[in-house]
Amino acid sequence: MNAALTLHPMLFEKPEKKATRDGFGEALLELGQKDERVVALTADLGESVRTGAFEKAFPNRFFEVGITEQFMMAAAAGLALEGKVPFATTFANFATGRVYDFIRQSICYNQANVKIAATHAGITLGEDGATHQMLEDLGMMRTLPHMTVVCPCDYLETKKAVFAIAEHVGPSYLRMGRTGVPLITSDATPFRLGHANVLHEGKDVSIAATGVMVYYALLAAKELEKQHKLSVEVVNHHSLKPFDDETLIKSARKCCALVTAEEHQRTSGLRGACAEVLTEAYPVPIQYVAVEDTFGESGTPDALLQKYGLTKDNIVKKALAAVKMKQ
Repeated sequence: MNAALTLHPMLFEKPEKKATRDGFGEALLELGQKDERVVALTADLGESVRTGAFEKAFPNRFFEVGITEQFMMAAAAGLALEGKVPFATTFANFATGRVYDFIRQSICYNQANVKIAATHAGITLGEDGATHQMLEDLGMMRTLPHMTVVCPCDYLETKKAVFAIAEHVGPSYLRMGRTGVPLITSDATPFRLGHANVLHEGKDVSIAATGVMVYYALLAAKELEKQHKLSVEVVNHHSLKPFDDETLIKSARKCCALVTAEEHQRTSGLRGACAEVLTEAYPVPIQYVAVEDTFGESGTPDALLQKYGLTKDNIVKKALAAVKMKQ
């Protein structure tokens, strides 16, 4: 399939915005209608994590545990070991940092079929501030044995990701945001765990992006081609684990320069995954756009993205630097 055909038709003209967590809520309801093994748990945040429709449709398969996230993970593990397909939902900060030991011991060690659906990740959480803006979760979850890690770029991809992790047997972590983000993909865009999507083909520099940064990567590619006459490849790495080594290596061999872009700390997330692969397989100059080893702060999502350099302009700057290093 031609990469351009997988993009939403209005992406560069008047992009429609929808929150990834809304895609989760709709997909969860559909799953519940198709599979009675699916159950949902939340920790006093049903409205925020969009489990309300599922609760209304299947009250006997919904568990409100209150503000006891550690118990929620342990209970989800028990439900999974009894044959259910539990989705444990809360904010990303609580879904990883507060409960890490329970995920490691009860879920991953037992290879329990638990789906951790974490919303409100990254600095685009906005005004709730640094204590709630989880920027380390991809790294934390990537290092856990048996864990699958997915970071979709938009509403449509989130829906596909929910169905994919439900079908996959084993622990899974799904990272979502709070605010509306542009619709990048279309119904025709493929989604497979462990397979990245090439959204734009090029040969001078490759941009590997995940989550909210995929949109800015595409905008940067457009500017780089128009203003700097560079041919730019954009790859959406929605699957952080299993990671698509093959697509990354193929793109690196073709372009010989790489920029990674993520709404995450500079260590252990997408940049780390790319460096781990290319250091052994095909070393190329790598620049990155990520949070620079700091906490966030309170502000609007757009203002925070600008302050912390998670922008189209910074991707352009880093791409030019990567090309210069290659030369």
